[in-house]
Amino acid sequence: MNRNKIIIKDLNFYYDDKQAIRDLRLNIPANEVFSVIGPANSGITTLLRTLNRLCDLTPGTRIEGEILLDNKNIYSEEISITELRRRVGFVFDVPTPLPMSIFDNVAYGLRLVRRKNKKTPLESVETALRQAALWDEVKERLKSPAMSLSGGQQQRLCLARVLALEPEVVLLDRPCSGLDPISTAKIEESLTELKKQVTIIISPHNTQQAARISDRVAFMLDGRLIEEGANIEVFSSPKDKRTSDYITGRFG
Repeated sequence: MNRNKIIIKDLNFYYDDKQAIRDLRLNIPANEVFSVIGPANSGITTLLRTLNRLCDLTPGTRIEGEILLDNKNIYSEEISITELRRRVGFVFDVPTPLPMSIFDNVAYGLRLVRRKNKKTPLESVETALRQAALWDEVKERLKSPAMSLSGGQQQRLCLARVLALEPEVVLLDRPCSGLDPISTAKIEESLTELKKQVTIIISPHNTQQAARISDRVAFMLDGRLIEEGANIEVFSSPKDKRTSDYITGRFG
């Protein structure tokens, strides 16, 4: 069994007076695909944003409890937020390529974060594009504008941009929500390979995607964790009727 990469203890999160996450306790093993499922307003996006402190950018927010990354509280004053966001990368639901070339998009973060790396920029970019299952499609046109790529290619480019920084955890918030089945399949294939190197936490496009790619699954409802367990357990024999109702489409 894999060790826990992230441990969440008694997490409560507030937007001003509105509570978005309630008394959440969760262990996330290393080198697995961990899916968090649930209907809208379940607190899933908020949870992902707390894991690399993107929530810090929203005025009026407040957090209680602890989030441990390799047993260190990421909300400790000793933590460098810049380094945390390198270690824990975020891929948004809508592709956000920068207005520059394909190559420069992937290399952008490398220029901002100075780290000891024996690879050349080209080697780092190629590795990241391969990990994102995009290299073969763009290797002959790295100087072309990133905006010339299709939507599915742009999303994989954004994934490559995160991977170029060699993160330990990758957070994905509905990364396939606007993509066609072929692009979705390519991203899912890349995630299956990537978990050998990184821990992946994803808010899937739907429950079918969670069933296909997850090692473990957590179901949230109204900011609370209802159930968590191995993929086959949650989908074949859920313990809570609300979980069963959600994955069978009775609500959500």
